[in-house]
Amino acid sequence: MGILLSTEKKQEEATVNYHTIASKNLLLIFTRNPELGKCKTRLAARVGDESALKIYKFLLNHTAELTQDVNAAKQVWYSEEIWKDDIWDNSYFNKRVQHGADLGIRMANAFQEGFSSNFERIVVIGSDMHDLSKTDIDNAFEVLQTKDFVIGPAEDGGYYLLGMTTFNSAVFQNKAWGSETVLQDTLNNLKNKNLQVLEMRNDIDLYEDIATTAAFQPFLKHMKK
Repeated sequence: MGILLSTEKKQEEATVNYHTIASKNLLLIFTRNPELGKCKTRLAARVGDESALKIYKFLLNHTAELTQDVNAAKQVWYSEEIWKDDIWDNSYFNKRVQHGADLGIRMANAFQEGFSSNFERIVVIGSDMHDLSKTDIDNAFEVLQTKDFVIGPAEDGGYYLLGMTTFNSAVFQNKAWGSETVLQDTLNNLKNKNLQVLEMRNDIDLYEDIATTAAFQPFLKHMKK
C-alpha cells in the first residue's frame, strides 16, 4: 500500500509540474480575417477569389482544431478586427488585433505583450499551414525548455513557426516579408544563439503548393474542366 501511495503521489506531482510549465507557454496565432478578395491573393490569381476564400477557411478550421488542445495560453491575432462568433472558440482562444506597419512590427508587439504578461515561452504560427500538427507545436514548446530560440523552416524560404524565451528585436526588423529570404535573414540574426531548427514544412501560397494534395481537390474541381 505504501508503494502504491508513493507512486500515485509522484504521478500527481508530475502532473502539477507539467501544468505549471504549460501555464508559462503562450501560443500566438496570426490570422487574416477571411474576406473575399483579401486572403491568399497569390493563390486567388490562379484559382479565383471564391475558391481561395474557401481554401483559406478550410485552413483556418484545420488550425483551430489542431491548436485547441495545445497546452498553452492561446491568442488569436486578427489582421483587421475581432470576430466574436467565428471558428475560434472564445473558451479556448483569447482574441486580439494586430497593430503595426508591417508583419515584423506586429509580431514584435505580440511577443513583447506576452513577455510583459510573464509568459516564459512564446511561439507564433500562422493560420494557413495544412502541413502542421499539434505535435509540431508541442515539440516547439518542449524545445524552449532547453533552448532560447526555435524556428520551423518553410519550403518557400520563410518560416511557419518561431519561438523564443527572451525577446529579440532583430528577428522582426529589416525583412522582406513574404519573400524567400526571410528564413535565412532570421537565421543570420540568430547566429551563435541557443537555437534549434525544426523539420521543414510546406507553406501554402501558390496553386502549385496544393495542386496534387488530396485534401484540396474539392476546391479545385473548376480547374480540371
